[in-house]
Amino acid sequence: MITVLFADDHEMVRIGVSAYLSAQSDIEVIAEADDGGNAVELALEHRPDIILMDLVMEEMDGIEATKRIVDQWPEAKIIIVTSFLDDEKVYPALEAGATSYMLKTSKAEEIAKAIRATYEGQSILEPEVTGKIMTKMRKPDVKDLHEELTKREMEILMLMAEGKTNQEISDQLFIALKTVKVHVSNILGKLQVHDRTQAVIYAFKHNLV
Repeated sequence: MITVLFADDHEMVRIGVSAYLSAQSDIEVIAEADDGGNAVELALEHRPDIILMDLVMEEMDGIEATKRIVDQWPEAKIIIVTSFLDDEKVYPALEAGATSYMLKTSKAEEIAKAIRATYEGQSILEPEVTGKIMTKMRKPDVKDLHEELTKREMEILMLMAEGKTNQEISDQLFIALKTVKVHVSNILGKLQVHDRTQAVIYAFKHNLV
């Protein structure tokens, strides 16, 4: 069972989405928050498998809440669910540590699929978000950290950018799952990022994909 915390300051949105998700056989909404501060408290208390996070909320917004959760619990998997595609919302949310980014215009079943995929280790980004990353973040840096990656690590980074899970990478490359995890850990270390989403963003930014 995939446990979920849903943070949104609109009660009717919480009721509707929570009702749909709770009707799924493999998903359980264990807590709801109506502001960012409450989301941080409940996330650290319940440690859900997935956190659905709205961006615009009273008291504390979703970006700050995401940052505080990830700072205290780096393993947290946070899916942004918002109406906004502004640059000043998208990039800070991903940089704060969000794993996936969905729009509220998405169908409920698409959000459920994103929950399952994120739980399995994938990063689900709306096509518009991916486009923004590709367009704006392809800028040269002083350091090209990816030059430190081995051929195998670069190959795995490309598969990560395709949304492949560790198991799928293992099956495709015919290597042990444990070996894939070691490579992923090395990739994150060499690129100086703390999760798969930021590694994929790095790949887009440096025109590697």
